Amino acid sequence: MRLIVTTFVGVVFGFFIGVSFPTLSLTKLTLPSSLLPTVEYVEDQRSGLSTQRFLNVFNPLNRNNGSSTRAQVLNDTSKIWVPTNPRGAERLPPKIVRAESDFYLRRLWGNPNEDLTSQPKYLVTFTVGYDQKNNINAAIKKFSDNFTIVLFHYDGRTTEWNEFEWSKRAIHVSVRKQTKWWYAKRFLHPDIVASYDYIFIWDEDLGVEHFNAEEYIKLVRKHGLEISQPGLEPNKGLTWQMTKRRGDREVHKETEEKPGWCSNPHLPPCAAFVEIMAPVFSRDAWRCVWHMIQNDLVHGWGLDFALRKCVEPAHEKIGVVDSQWIVHQTVPSLGNQGESKDGKAPWQGVRERCKKEWTMFQGRMANAEKAYFQALGADTTDSSAH
Repeated sequence: MRLIVTTFVGVVFGFFIGVSFPTLSLTKLTLPSSLLPTVEYVEDQRSGLSTQRFLNVFNPLNRNNGSSTRAQVLNDTSKIWVPTNPRGAERLPPKIVRAESDFYLRRLWGNPNEDLTSQPKYLVTFTVGYDQKNNINAAIKKFSDNFTIVLFHYDGRTTEWNEFEWSKRAIHVSVRKQTKWWYAKRFLHPDIVASYDYIFIWDEDLGVEHFNAEEYIKLVRKHGLEISQPGLEPNKGLTWQMTKRRGDREVHKETEEKPGWCSNPHLPPCAAFVEIMAPVFSRDAWRCVWHMIQNDLVHGWGLDFALRKCVEPAHEKIGVVDSQWIVHQTVPSLGNQGESKDGKAPWQGVRERCKKEWTMFQGRMANAEKAYFQALGADTTDSSAH
């Protein structure tokens, strides 16, 4: 009787325990035979919890070896990880990645592949104020439809330029009281201008009566120039002999300066040198130069002496195009954007900063080169020659 009563009570107790649980479904789980035998595990359809997860908690292999879990994640074919993609885009499939862009204007309607009737091969930028509108208008007319036009406005006036038909297809960037190198560093990233074979980064006070952009490009290609500028009219706005126009040739790549100015005939300012008022860069040269521009040194003084570091051999790939020449009108528009301080005229403060930046840039470049060669264990006594 005792056995019968005990059995009956156990059955009743088990029944009530069983009906108190939700409906269960049975799924088969096979574990490694060395750990556990084949068992049946149950999964709660409402909570999503399973006996398998419960067993994993007590499985010493899973608890002590997290690498197996990581391996499962890496082997998960539903996830994408491409280390060769640009930084930050590793989770994207390579065929969707577009690492480069352009300034081509697009429509808001129609098929995207029908937007462009032509794709300009070159880019020209001018840093401008509205007071120089007539000079810029004359300059823009020297550039064909093969050029994308970008105007950087330092005076905040943009809509007034709509009086010129070409302005409607230009790109206008307006930030008050900045220099062209400030704009270039922030809006001309190499991946943004990668569609253009050559990039012109010009001032606003250039006379272009004797200049034709298409002919200029032909000469640059012919003479293998990666960094160049048009020759300057000898009688106006001339600072360096290297940029002085020569009337007996198409291009020159070297010159003679005052005694003691050139320690090496292949180094600036006697060779491998153009000024920063009207430089023209190939796509590859600009990629290097952009990285060399400092964020806080906005006037660019000293940059012209360092351009040679971006091409090799510099004395052959940097030059002045004589047969397509310009006039530097030396309009002090940038100086007028300064502020009067300590009784000084606005232009004086601007000029002082220009000189200070030149010294700072030279120091940074020298220190960077010295640190590099020291890291290699090399002799730094003549690193400037490199």
